[in-house]
Amino acid sequence: MVNSIIWFRNDLRITDNAVINYSLGNKRKVLPVYIYDPSTSLGSASKWWLKNSLISLNKSLKGNLMIIEGEPSKILLDLVNKNSIKEILWNERYSKDDRTQDNEIINIIKNHGVECITFHSCLLKNPQNTLKKDVTPFKVYTPFYKQQYQDMAYELFNYNTEEIDYLDCDDKKQISKILDVAIRTEKWHEKLLDKWSPGEAGAQEKLKVFLSNGLNGYSEGRNRPDKQHTSMLSPHIRFGEISIREIAKSIENINTEDAEIFYKELVWREFSYHLLYHFPHLVDTNLQKKFNNFKWLDNQDHLKSWQKGMTGYPIIDAGMRQLYETGYMHNRVRMIVGSFLVKNLMIHWKYGQEWFWDTLVDADIASNSASWQWVAGTGADAAPYFRIFNPVTQSKKFDPNGDYIKKYVPELKNIPSKYIHLPSELETDSLSSYGIKLDHNYPKPIVDLSITRERALDAFKELSKATS
Repeated sequence: MVNSIIWFRNDLRITDNAVINYSLGNKRKVLPVYIYDPSTSLGSASKWWLKNSLISLNKSLKGNLMIIEGEPSKILLDLVNKNSIKEILWNERYSKDDRTQDNEIINIIKNHGVECITFHSCLLKNPQNTLKKDVTPFKVYTPFYKQQYQDMAYELFNYNTEEIDYLDCDDKKQISKILDVAIRTEKWHEKLLDKWSPGEAGAQEKLKVFLSNGLNGYSEGRNRPDKQHTSMLSPHIRFGEISIREIAKSIENINTEDAEIFYKELVWREFSYHLLYHFPHLVDTNLQKKFNNFKWLDNQDHLKSWQKGMTGYPIIDAGMRQLYETGYMHNRVRMIVGSFLVKNLMIHWKYGQEWFWDTLVDADIASNSASWQWVAGTGADAAPYFRIFNPVTQSKKFDPNGDYIKKYVPELKNIPSKYIHLPSELETDSLSSYGIKLDHNYPKPIVDLSITRERALDAFKELSKATS
């Protein structure tokens, strides 16, 4: 019997996994391995999630998951030599750095007479194949969706995970320091287990709840942070704890606008990976090169106020505090806080990208990069720079009673809904009667929305003149 390594990366599940399907179909004896590469950039929230996801995966694999910290090529070679390994199996990743590393490993391993067999199980389609008819990459979402994903049907792998044949290995009990990593100096992460259940079982439960309670009304409700219409599946998807095909399959026969809109959101993630694959500089460079000359501001005080949720604009502050407290932020609010940072504060999108990378449990290299460039107006199919979200208007529309604000900005809980979207408009005496003293227990707005909007538009006009 052939001994094979199953190298888990962003696919921390045992169901509908191409690697496991192959190993069972070909009767392999397998050694499941996760390698934590300390040179890989991983945010604090993601480290916390990864730790708990690996614990869950190890249980699913009946304690047979080997978790090792170090350089992947050296670790894999060592395991190959110690265990007479003939194959290494993995699902592909799509960033430039990941692909470069994988190709280097393939070349090293091949020289030792071991075959590397790779699969595509983290996306609906291999981004290498999602090209226009003229064999160039898409830059606009709508034709990408219509030509590549509309009316697609999905079939899931069918196998019995109880039949996985594990390789007996003396080193099996090695556990990486990743499982004991100090996420932050403070106890920030301890509350997260009250809100999340990392792992495959948690993902399946989230999908079940969403299909039962969230999908109906999704098309409108998804924009309401005060409602429960989002799936909350994004961190599970990011770590591959549930197959994206399984999610798509679950709504395949639901012929409603809600299901269609939700499916388009899944495809939006595919579009982000399409961009990442074909435009790898997406992660750190403006896709629209003209913005390389944009006059961003470097106001660290404003940046810190934004990060801490102390801007004086309640919907912004609620979103940023939700992020820090829960590792998550509602998608509509992500757009609002993003627009505020890059347009009202005129701070480079990379600072927002970096903060989200560290604090989001669903921090995904493709989605995070593409979404920030979308908000900033610098990316593919981006919202134009002159589209500036007014946080007060957005707050009134999508959190009309201020329920979301009151949950995450509790100092404003006594302010009537009519005034909660911009309490600074109230007279001092009125604010005092509600327990608020500006710049004492809640900040004054750090910028004027009208002035900063005009400043941003003027900067964009100047850029347009310079590049025309």
